[in-house]
Amino acid sequence: MEHRDKGRVTGDKNTAAHHPSPVTRHMPWLVALAALIGVGAGIGGFTFRYAEGFSYLSNDPKACLNCHVMRDVYDGWSHSSHKAVAVCNDCHTPHDFIGKWTTKMLNGWHHSSAFTTGGFHEPIHIKSRNASVLEESCLHCHAQLVGHIAHRDTPGGDTSCVSCHRTVGHGG
Repeated sequence: MEHRDKGRVTGDKNTAAHHPSPVTRHMPWLVALAALIGVGAGIGGFTFRYAEGFSYLSNDPKACLNCHVMRDVYDGWSHSSHKAVAVCNDCHTPHDFIGKWTTKMLNGWHHSSAFTTGGFHEPIHIKSRNASVLEESCLHCHAQLVGHIAHRDTPGGDTSCVSCHRTVGHGG
């Protein structure tokens, strides 16, 4: 059974012509989503390459020199007593696999955001989470030396290693 309605044939045979498939119906949104993902991936890839992102996956202290605000910190480390025994990751990332890469990922995100938007303090200051990582690293490497010292039991609260030994890792 067919009938004509303003030049269109309707009926059982042509029902699909009037009801597009879900893919066809959502095609503009799918194209827009694909374009958005493509542009985001392109910009992200370019930025990662331009910022020498792969260098941050290494243990090389020179990776820190990608950011100009780290020049003084790197120069201080290169003249410090720790240069012969420790690189940046030894002190500034946890010593377990998950903790290290989580810290690197979080710091990478925060650093890239801060440097892109200009929202960072110069000279650079360590944040509380990273200060905790640093403290644990000091205690990890120097456990035999400081195991008997109970700085945390002193009147007035927590005393960190760097409160007395501020210039050890990055020189004076």
